[in-house]
Amino acid sequence: MAKVTKATGETTGTVETEAGTARITWHPARNARLVLAVGHGAGGGIEARDLKALAEVLPAHGVTVARVEQPWRVAGRKLAPAPRTLDTGWRGIWPALAAPGLPVVAGGRSAGARVACRTATELGAHAVLALSFPLHPPGKPEKSRADELLGSGVPTLVVQGGNDPFGKPEEFPEGRYELVEIPYGDHGFAVPKRAEITQDAAVALITDAVVQWTGSLG
Repeated sequence: MAKVTKATGETTGTVETEAGTARITWHPARNARLVLAVGHGAGGGIEARDLKALAEVLPAHGVTVARVEQPWRVAGRKLAPAPRTLDTGWRGIWPALAAPGLPVVAGGRSAGARVACRTATELGAHAVLALSFPLHPPGKPEKSRADELLGSGVPTLVVQGGNDPFGKPEEFPEGRYELVEIPYGDHGFAVPKRAEITQDAAVALITDAVVQWTGSLG
């Protein structure tokens, strides 16, 4: 995988998968003990506020962050493909994520969180980070995707906005996972101006939770 080093210390390169060309942007930790790989959702890319914040904060805590762009996004398409194609793309980038020889935490936001959960056991993920897990389509709680979350098979942290229309924290079933609520947050962790928490504070809650959780992983 060819890499281009930037002034910030991050590197970006492409990986060929059966679903097309994917792209990984690496944010290295100096004395890394884990790799946290995070994929984007179906409606956006790796510039999402939570993914950017994790890439800025986690390396100082011994976690190298790899922001993964699925092939459909690299190709410039606006609509995400079927879940099985997303899984194919994720499987294809896994060898590159594991190449540093460190435990890999599979993560993502929204659709990316679903991919991480579905493939965690198969790929040997050390744990799963599910940001804004889409428990169900908005207004359709009967179409639950809880089985994907509950079936991850590895230690899992869910970070969920308190007002996420894809599933509020209180809607989540009991299970062997941890859940951190971001008060007032929507599916993108945006908080309204009238909220009792600022946007910066909301993002800090996300990064603080992930720093603490990754620090607890054996």
